[in-house]
Amino acid sequence: MREEYDFSNSVANPYAKRTRRQVTMNLDVNVIDYFKARGAETDIPYQRLINLYLSRCAPEGKKIAFV
Repeated sequence: MREEYDFSNSVANPYAKRTRRQVTMNLDVNVIDYFKARGAETDIPYQRLINLYLSRCAPEGKKIAFV
């Protein structure tokens, strides 16, 4: 390994703004159970499924229906 590295010509990471942020959410048990079941069917972690669902809702501008 080198003793010194030259970063003078380095470029900022273009994907840095796409990083994830950890949050704490209180979800109903039935919601967690639903996504855990879908995760077991697809071998995708349920947290990722929740993120995939929400990340599709946001750009589509889906509105929440309060019934």
